[in-house]
Amino acid sequence: MSSQNPVFIPGPTNIPEVIRNAVNMPTMDHRSAAFEHILQPALAGVKSVLKTKTAEVFLFPATGTGGWETAITNTLSAGDKVLAARNGMFSHKWIDMCQHYGLDVQVVDVPWGEGVPAAKFAEILAADKDHQIKVVLATHNETATGVVSDIPAVRAAMDASNHPAMLFVDGVSSIGSMDFCMDDWGIDIAVSGSQKGFMLPAGMGIVAFGAKALAAVETATLPRYFFDIRDMQAGYAANGFPYTPPVGMLNGLKLATDMLMEEGLDNVFARHARMAEGVRKAASAWGMGLCAVSADLESNSVTGIMTPEGFDGNKLVAHASAKYGISFGAGLGDVAGKLFRIGHLGMVTDVLMLSGIATAEMCMVDLGMDIKLGSGVAAAQEHYRTTA
Repeated sequence: MSSQNPVFIPGPTNIPEVIRNAVNMPTMDHRSAAFEHILQPALAGVKSVLKTKTAEVFLFPATGTGGWETAITNTLSAGDKVLAARNGMFSHKWIDMCQHYGLDVQVVDVPWGEGVPAAKFAEILAADKDHQIKVVLATHNETATGVVSDIPAVRAAMDASNHPAMLFVDGVSSIGSMDFCMDDWGIDIAVSGSQKGFMLPAGMGIVAFGAKALAAVETATLPRYFFDIRDMQAGYAANGFPYTPPVGMLNGLKLATDMLMEEGLDNVFARHARMAEGVRKAASAWGMGLCAVSADLESNSVTGIMTPEGFDGNKLVAHASAKYGISFGAGLGDVAGKLFRIGHLGMVTDVLMLSGIATAEMCMVDLGMDIKLGSGVAAAQEHYRTTA
C-alpha cells in the first residue's frame, strides 16, 4: 500500500495536512490554563456541526463504538427495552452491544439496502401502551450499505404516538458530511467519531446528550466508569478531563470544526452530494446497481456498488490494494462479496474522486469484467465538469 495514494474507504478518511500538523503537536500540560483554549473551542465546534444549542458534547479517547457504549450505559438499566432496526453491519453491532448489557432489544429486521422503517416503528410504539420502550436506536447512515435513513420520519413516528422514548442516533458516517440537525430532529443522543467527516485519525468518540438524556443519567444503573459523563462534566467545568486527554486529537478537532464552519455547512453538504453523484453516475455507466434500493436512500458519504452475479466484490478490493495501492471498502455481513464500497467523505474533491473511479475501473478490466475502460470516468467527468 502506497502512503502517497489517497484512500477510498468510508473511514478512516484522508487527513488534510493542516489537520495532521495540528494533531502532531508538542506535549502540553493538560492541567495548565492553556488546555482550556483547545478543549472549549473543540466542544463548541462540535455543537455547531451538530446544529444544537442545548446539547452537551462529550469527547472520549475512543471510537464510535465507545460512543454507542457511552449512550446506553449512561441512560439505561439492565432489562430496559430498546427498539432498533437491523439494516446493516453497524446497526447490528449496536444491537449486539445492547444485548451484551442485558437490555431487552426488540429488533426489526430490514433487508440490507433499505432504511430504518419509520412506519413499522410507528406501529410498534403505538402498541406500546405501557411505554416499556425506553429508547429507539437509529443509524442515520449505514456505512456497510451506503444507505441513509430519514431520521425526522423516525421522530415523527415517535411523536405521532406521543411516546416518551428517547431517540439515539448513530451519525458516525454522516455527521460533518451530510445535514444533521440534532435539535430540529428531536435527537436525544447523537454519536459520531473523529475519523470520518471530521477528517481526523481514528481515536475519538464524539457524543452529544440532550436534556432528556442528561436527566436519565441520574437513574440509570448500567455499569460505567471510563464513559461516565458525570466525571466528564466535572472535568469540563474545571477546563480539564477526568483522566489524561488526547490533547493533539482535541487540537485537530478544534481546527477541523473551524474548517467545516469556514467552508459553510451547506457548502460542505453540497460538495459531498456532488462527489457522491459522480460516483453513482460512474456505477450506472458500468451497468452496476447500488445496494440502496431507491434514490432517496442513497448516501452522500459512501456508495455500495453491487457487482455482477457470481463475481466476488472483495476480489476487486484485494486486487486494488495489491496492484495499485488503493483501498476501497469491502462488503460486510449480509452483503459480503456482493458489493464493494467507495467512500467519498471528509477531504474529497472531484480530482480525488476521479482517481478512485479510474482505479476501480482498471481493477474491473484486470479481473475480466465486461467494462469499457473510461466509461465510468467519463460519466463522472461530465458531472463534475458541468456542476459547481
